[in-house]
Amino acid sequence: MKLLLIQGANMEYLGRRQPELYGTVTAKELDALLRRQARALDVELDIVYTNMEGEAVSAIYRADRANVDGILFNPAGFLHAGHALRDCLRSIRAPAIEIHITNIEKRGFHSITAEASICMIAGFGVDSYVLALDAMVSRLRRPKA
Repeated sequence: MKLLLIQGANMEYLGRRQPELYGTVTAKELDALLRRQARALDVELDIVYTNMEGEAVSAIYRADRANVDGILFNPAGFLHAGHALRDCLRSIRAPAIEIHITNIEKRGFHSITAEASICMIAGFGVDSYVLALDAMVSRLRRPKA
């Protein structure tokens, strides 16, 4: 099973950017945590960081052409105006789970990309990523009805 995690604008500064909101776990530490969890689940996980929405769209389309099984993504800075990202997610075969470290609704934000996702996991800090990874693998391994 192959999964792709897209980390949107500003996520490369995780651990340094607004630690009072996003915590002190760095992007590198989060990547290591997720790679360990992926190995434990026996799945392949590619992680892409980008500050440009078009790069995120291109990475998702490349993954779709390579038959990726699922997409995990934190739109981050694309949350507000990510119409191209939303349309891309609507166009691919693989299911997508949107991830947020904070509860964006509590903070007064609405996600443009949420409607193209099978669900959103938010508000659990970096554990949101682990929960999303586990949920995606569980969904993909569930026998088809």
